[in-house]
Amino acid sequence: MVTILSRSVDETVLLGERLGRVLTAGTFVALYGELGSGKTHFARGVATGVGVEATVPVTSPTFTLLNEYAGRIRLYHFDLYRLAGGDDAVELGFDEYFHGEGVCLVEWAERLGNELPSERLDVTLHHVDESTRRLDFVPRGPNHEALLKKCFDRRSES
Repeated sequence: MVTILSRSVDETVLLGERLGRVLTAGTFVALYGELGSGKTHFARGVATGVGVEATVPVTSPTFTLLNEYAGRIRLYHFDLYRLAGGDDAVELGFDEYFHGEGVCLVEWAERLGNELPSERLDVTLHHVDESTRRLDFVPRGPNHEALLKKCFDRRSES
């Protein structure tokens, strides 16, 4: 596990961007946190990191459930707040994206229940105070462990 404190929205976006730069096709990122914890800001950073054009607005798909963005790899940004459970995701065909050729970034991933892929990266955002968030990155499986190491290995920074 890697834990990082973000002291501003900008820092949270930059952490997402840092992760986005190392993501590869087939990666599943599960985002957890209360309303207002910064999940969508983090998602904006991930979108930048995977190469989504800066002119493209990255918003939480609360009502559409899924936004798709083109970058160096496809980004599938889900917001499952309105789902009742994993069966809803299966009925909507979302599970096909979870094992596809893009990156899945899923806000409110706990709503997937048993449909949550076992191989994934869990990112939990916690309120510390009005502007500070604690981000916990927990890899689930060897591919996501390697990805997290690549993201936060100090020797790989330039």
